[in-house]
Amino acid sequence: MENTPRPTASEEATIQVLLVEDDERLARLTARYLQEHGIIVTVSASGTDALLQTSRHTYDVILLDLMLPGRDGLEVCRELRTRTDVPIIMLTARGEEADRVLGLESGADDYLPKPYSSRELLARIRAQVRRARGKVGPTSHPVHAGRLVLDPRSLSASLDGKPLSLTTYEFSLLRVLAERAGRVLSREQLLDLVKGSADEVFDRSVDVHIFRLRQKLEVDPRNPRLLKTVRGAGYMLATETEAES
Repeated sequence: MENTPRPTASEEATIQVLLVEDDERLARLTARYLQEHGIIVTVSASGTDALLQTSRHTYDVILLDLMLPGRDGLEVCRELRTRTDVPIIMLTARGEEADRVLGLESGADDYLPKPYSSRELLARIRAQVRRARGKVGPTSHPVHAGRLVLDPRSLSASLDGKPLSLTTYEFSLLRVLAERAGRVLSREQLLDLVKGSADEVFDRSVDVHIFRLRQKLEVDPRNPRLLKTVRGAGYMLATETEAES
């Protein structure tokens, strides 16, 4: 008998998923498995329909195939990111690192190459939901790092009092850095501290998320003063003194 991961107390509320997959058989099998484990699944066979569905309903996670008829998954992902921070898990037969990086750069939170294990997919969905519902990490009080404030309870962040629009993964990554402001963290440390995602599969995913965070934090992302690269060591969120230097 398969040992399927059981939902924790933080996952008791019903999880609603939009599965965007044009392979009818795969969509049917995936939906059936997830439904057997308490997930409410809506299936969409095209990017156009997926965008329509997300404008009408609110989902906890979007499972997005890359190769779709008409508007492909990357285009759909980019458009979704202009209007929602819902966790997006990219599903695709194209598993090369360059394709994974492209998916993350388009705004995806996680990436699962085909053929994938239904059990692993379920675990990743629950991990994204835990993060989105603020259930990841031991502390829930606001984190202050100079001009930056993060509230784990509402998953909200602000810089100089101005709200930042972050995905759940970006929030988790920034929180880890903010809680250790002034300390250099390697890619491996960041991957270990930001738990609940399969981005651990390849280190370059950290670089992609750092790049996206800089677009939102820095006046000049090409010359970052807050989120710094320490060559050969990793990344660091600068303290106020370090940011001014």
